[in-house]
Amino acid sequence: MEHKFCMIDSISEKLLREVDKNTYIDKGLYDKYSVKRGLRNKNGTGVLVGITNVASVEGYTVEDGKKIPAVGKLYYRGIAIDDIVRNFQKEDRFGFEEVIFLLLFGSLPSREDLDDFEKLLGDNRKLNTDFTQDVLLKLPSKNVMNKLQRAILSMYSYDNNPEDMTLENNIIQSLNIISKMPMMIAYSYQMMKHYFEGRSLVIHNPLANKSTAENMLHLLRRDGEYTDLEAKLLDLCLVVHADHGGGNNSAFATHVVSSTGTDIYSALATAIGSLKGPKHGGANHKVETMKDNIMVNCNYNNTAELESYLRKILAKQAFDGKGLIYGMGHAVYTICDPRTTILKELARKLAEAKGEMEEFELLNNIEAITSRIFEEERDKIISANVDLYSGFVYKILGIDEDLYTPIFALARMAGWCAHRLEQIRDDKIIRPAYISNYRNNVYIPIDERISITR
Repeated sequence: MEHKFCMIDSISEKLLREVDKNTYIDKGLYDKYSVKRGLRNKNGTGVLVGITNVASVEGYTVEDGKKIPAVGKLYYRGIAIDDIVRNFQKEDRFGFEEVIFLLLFGSLPSREDLDDFEKLLGDNRKLNTDFTQDVLLKLPSKNVMNKLQRAILSMYSYDNNPEDMTLENNIIQSLNIISKMPMMIAYSYQMMKHYFEGRSLVIHNPLANKSTAENMLHLLRRDGEYTDLEAKLLDLCLVVHADHGGGNNSAFATHVVSSTGTDIYSALATAIGSLKGPKHGGANHKVETMKDNIMVNCNYNNTAELESYLRKILAKQAFDGKGLIYGMGHAVYTICDPRTTILKELARKLAEAKGEMEEFELLNNIEAITSRIFEEERDKIISANVDLYSGFVYKILGIDEDLYTPIFALARMAGWCAHRLEQIRDDKIIRPAYISNYRNNVYIPIDERISITR
C-alpha cells in the first residue's frame, strides 16, 4: 500500500495567473541595478564570493575585461587531476581513497597512511541495523537522491554529538558519512526497485577490505560479482567527480548553509538537493535521455540529419523544449574539460571492448557538431563537459540511470566535506543582498478586497 498524504490536486487558473504575475522578474532589471544574475559577470566569469584551498578550476583567462578561452585544468589541493590519475593508474591501484585523503587533510598520504585510512573507512562501512530497517527500507522513494537526503538527515539521530562544531568532530562525522555512502545509496536503490518495480529485494553486506568502487558494484549487483577492470573504471569516475572548486552550485550551497553554524547533516543534505537538479549533477541522466530521444527521432548516423535535429533542440522545437544540448558547455571550461578528456578516452576503450561504438560515435558527433554551431553562429567556444560521457560509461558498466546522480553524490561527498571544514573555520555567515522590486503597497481591509478567484 502506498504511503500518501491527503494532497491538493490543483489550484484554480486565476490563482495560478496571480502567482505567475507576482513571481516574474523582468530580466532588464538586472542590468538596471547592476545585479549579477546567477552570480555571473557580463563576460561570463563568476562573481568572486570566497577563497578555497580545496580545489581549483581553470578554463579561461581575462584580458581587458574579456574572457579568453584556455585549455581546462582541474587541481585537487594544487595537484593536477591528470597527474593524480596517471600516477595511481601507473601503479595499477585504486585512486579514490587517496583523493578523499588529499581533499580532507590537504596532503597526499604515504603508503602506510593510505593503508590505515582505507582500513578506517572499511571498518566503518556497516550500518546500524535499526538505521537500515527504519530509514532505508521504509518509506521508499521514486528518486534515490531524495532518499539519500533523508538518510543523511537521519544520521543526526544516531550521532551522540550532532551539534558539536569542533574541527575534530566534523572530521569524524565526515569520515562516517563518506564510509557509509555506498550502503545508503545501494539499499535505497534496491528498495526502490523492489517497491515500485516488484523486483526481489537483495541486500548485501559491505566488504570491509575493499575499495569504495568495489563495494559499490558488490552492493548493486544481485550476485555481488565484479571484475577488477570494472571496479577500476568506476573508481576513475569517482576520482574525476570528487570536487570541482567552491564555485559549483552544490559546493557553494554547502558553504552557504554551513556558514549559519548548522550541523553537518543539514548542510550535506542541502548539497545533495542541489546536485539532484538537471542543470547540475542530474545532467548526465539528461544526456542519456536526450541521446535516446535523438536515436528515435532521426537518422543519427547521417551527420546532416543529426545536425538538423540538434538545431531543432537548440531552437526549443525538439526533445524537452529547453533549448539545451545536455553535456555541452560549462560555466568555466571553454576549450576542453579535463575530466571529459580522461573519461572520453575510457569511454572509447570500453565501447570498443563491448561493441558499443555506434553510441560512442553518436556522442562524439554531438560534441563536434554542437561545438561548431556555437563557434560559427554564436561566436562562442564550448566543449563537451564530463556529463556527455559519464552516463555512457555507467551504462556500459551496467549501472542503472537511476544511479547516475547518486554515484556523482558518492564522489562529491569528499569535496563537500572538505569545503564545510573550511567554512566552519571561517565562521562568518554568508548573507548577500537582494533588491526589492515591489513598489510600496497599502493594506486593504478584508471586506474591501476584490476576489481574485471568482
